[in-house]
Formats: sequence, structure tokens, C-alpha cells
Amino acid sequence: MPKIKTHKGAKRRFHVTSTGKVLRTKGPKSHLRRNKSSRVRRLFDKKVTTSPANARRIKRLLGR
Repeated sequence: MPKIKTHKGAKRRFHVTSTGKVLRTKGPKSHLRRNKSSRVRRLFDKKVTTSPANARRIKRLLGR
């Protein structure tokens, strides 16, 4: 069997923790940011876990 290549777009967008959780950044982060409240802007800085259904697909793209 040949090696599975890593999907470069997924590699830049997702991060896998040591426990196996897949983290992603939140969506509309930069566009019209000045109008958003400071609380909302602060929430965009954190990474959140993906749904378990998507995590399996993303791990396959990352070659894990």
C-alpha cells in the first residue's frame, strides 16, 4: 500500500491534540471586526473542537 498524503489545506486549518481531539478556528474572524463587541472578538481567538462526525474525516485527511 502506498503512503497516504497529507491534505495541505486541512493541515493548515486543523490541529490534533495529544488526546486525539481535532481543533479548528472560528469563522468570520477578520472581516468587519471593529464593529463586533470585544467579547465576540475575544471568543474568535480560541480554538474549538470539531464535531465527532467531522473529526473522523479530518483525521483521515491529516493521515492519522
